Amino acid sequence: MAGNSKRRGAIRKEGTKKGQVAGSGGQRRRGLEGRGATPKAVDRPYHPAHKRANANAKRAAGRPNTRKSEGGPEYVVGRNPVLECLRAGVPATALYVAINSDPDDRVSESVALAADKGIAILEATKPELDRISINGLHQGVALQVPEYRYTHPDDLMAQAQASGTPPLLVALDNITDPRNLGAVIRSVAAFGGHGVLIPQRRSASVTAVAWRTSAGAAARLPVAQATNLTRTLKDWASNGVQLVGLDAGGDVTLDEYDGSGPTVIVVGSEGKGLSRLVRESCDSILSIPMAGEVESLNASVAAGVVLAEFARQRRLS
Repeated sequence: MAGNSKRRGAIRKEGTKKGQVAGSGGQRRRGLEGRGATPKAVDRPYHPAHKRANANAKRAAGRPNTRKSEGGPEYVVGRNPVLECLRAGVPATALYVAINSDPDDRVSESVALAADKGIAILEATKPELDRISINGLHQGVALQVPEYRYTHPDDLMAQAQASGTPPLLVALDNITDPRNLGAVIRSVAAFGGHGVLIPQRRSASVTAVAWRTSAGAAARLPVAQATNLTRTLKDWASNGVQLVGLDAGGDVTLDEYDGSGPTVIVVGSEGKGLSRLVRESCDSILSIPMAGEVESLNASVAAGVVLAEFARQRRLS
């Protein structure tokens, strides 16, 4: 027993009492002192939240700084986008300006334009603006734009038939860029068209970006949404209109086609083109003669070229 007691005593660290366990002597605790608070997840390069924040910032840099809640108003944020919308006459219900923000000429002009148009000017806190922006890059201003009111496809066709001229409409398939939609609306209005048809899903909608690109034409030209684009086009065809799809590999060229009668121009995206069912619904597939090695045109440019030619034919008929 005495031998065991000596052996246990030899194991204990010198200077410790019986029952105590040797520790670090406070070295680890002292090593942690003075480091401050733990950084936020988004501030730690190795953390997934940091990577997600960087990815979101990169995506936001390449797209319009807007946010739209489902079934509610849209918010345009940022000093340049807000000012451009107000200059273009985009309908708006309220202009939010951050409290204690550092205003510049853009903010001052935005406030003046909103006041002239009778748009409510409201003060907001930074957290409130953070909640309605995509990524917090609101620069202290936000513009509330009401949800666009679409025309029913049947009403759009009825209005075109009652216009006193042969219906001239444009239907868009696979167009997801609101700038393309806005440019098409502008061209349709410029060349005497009666309206635009878009699908309800997987399509650009009439946002502030599309409205701004249309240079105000969205205020004058009706836009309809189709629950099923193919079915709507077939219903329109039963009303005596010709469905003309645009494609580089068409069976007829623009030089050969007579577009002076009731016509619906169906435009697909530059990349995907017309979807199979929409293409099969068309009476003709039209190509635009081009010089050089250009294989295709931007959707809005192609629509504008065809609309200009059909408008010329109608003036001569």
